[in-house]
Amino acid sequence: MMEYKNYINGKWVSSKSGKYFENRNPANWDEIIGIFPLSTSDEVDEAVKAAKKAFKYWASIPAPKRGEILRKAAEILMKRKEEISRILTRENGKILKEARGDTQEGIDTAFYAFGEGRRLFSYTTPSELPNKFCLTFRRPVGVFGIITPWNFPIALPSWKIFPALLAGNTVVFKPPVDAPLCAYELVKILEEAGVPEGVINLVFGSGSVVGEAILAHPDIDGIAFTGSSEVGARIAEVAGKTLKKISLELGGKNAQIVMDDANLELALEGAIWGAYATAGQRCTATSRIIVHEKVYDEFLEMFYERAKNLKVGNGLDESVEMGPVINESQLKKIHEYVEIGKKEGAKLILGGERLKGEEYDKGFFYKPTIFTDVSPNSRIAQEEIFGPVVCFFKVKDIDEAIEVLNNTKYGLSSSIYTQDINKAMKAIEKIEAGITYINGPTIGAECHLPFGGVKNTGNGHREGGWTVYDIFTEIKTVYIDYSGKLQKAQIDTWES
Repeated sequence: MMEYKNYINGKWVSSKSGKYFENRNPANWDEIIGIFPLSTSDEVDEAVKAAKKAFKYWASIPAPKRGEILRKAAEILMKRKEEISRILTRENGKILKEARGDTQEGIDTAFYAFGEGRRLFSYTTPSELPNKFCLTFRRPVGVFGIITPWNFPIALPSWKIFPALLAGNTVVFKPPVDAPLCAYELVKILEEAGVPEGVINLVFGSGSVVGEAILAHPDIDGIAFTGSSEVGARIAEVAGKTLKKISLELGGKNAQIVMDDANLELALEGAIWGAYATAGQRCTATSRIIVHEKVYDEFLEMFYERAKNLKVGNGLDESVEMGPVINESQLKKIHEYVEIGKKEGAKLILGGERLKGEEYDKGFFYKPTIFTDVSPNSRIAQEEIFGPVVCFFKVKDIDEAIEVLNNTKYGLSSSIYTQDINKAMKAIEKIEAGITYINGPTIGAECHLPFGGVKNTGNGHREGGWTVYDIFTEIKTVYIDYSGKLQKAQIDTWES
């Protein structure tokens, strides 16, 4: 059995606690993938000290040169894509097709960061005074704590770590306990690519110990987190006390609208993919489907037949369409929500129970689940379940559809299927979400575009694309006066 170590100041080191946690395959709980250290706050402190010491040197390296290291990381990740993807499926459970996409997103993000090394654009602007020049440029923030979830164990660390490093920050990275091996492999790749010692540090362990130590550490300058809104609120509370820069990408309760003029076959494929990819364990997953009354019965029947026949199993089997949920506690949480939905009066028409049988008994497999007759204000319509559970709603027109869609505390992703440009444009304007897809599912973000949401989905930042560099940089404003005399802004007036 492989025993893994933390990575601190350029060295792989054992935890001082002497305690470990097991990383197991959610499709076969008998398979132990490896054991990882349950680190303490002492390891966090050592990692922060290393990152702080390395910051001055790393920030002084020109951004294009930092980008070259990330290009090398992208090339290594490309060569190891299949190997990394199979590791991802073993510890996360998602099917291989999705795992390859997860890994590819890391590759794409690394190449994008490489290119950004020769951009990192900022502004120049005229001065209100003569013989004076104004400009801005970007500076790194300092030491960033990066805390990521298990559902995208390559893509999401890449979204944060690569732009953080490109911008000149150093990193203390706490990966999830449910998918630690991908984090190990990612840091190994950065080490091989030539990231100097102390610039990237990896500390395994629990959120209650390692995560809290990162949040409270006085020498951590920023926090980037993806996870639940509840944990995000806790991070904002603790990290806000020391005025850290905080980026929070949080929950979602995403909906797909299907209008009466939609291509129903296309809408079906989008809805199935959005609802059951990663067994519904995505912040952008389609958990609500809002259908025009004229096509409601037809579309519900189509969806039911497709969901009923989904092949569920071990994601390493290329024919499988949906893998397990991540662990037993998540499976129990999903089932508790199903019971809540039934008590609330919603009609369970498919699923609602754990899959049983020889091929399922050692894993955490849950049936694709469908509710109808759901009240828009019920808990299953309002709260993030994070599993393969879908609620259907019947509406009379586009206005009611948008009203139902907006009726949650979240606002991450949204989708509408229609052939009517007027309905599409109304949806774009009126939907309260950071992302809207027209004739596409609620999942499928591309790394070169901003990603994030409104309301309780985050705190206003956008990952991905050029906007992520607003998280990992500070803007410095410079005034250059070459008039040879004192000029007073807002006081002196221009005279020809």
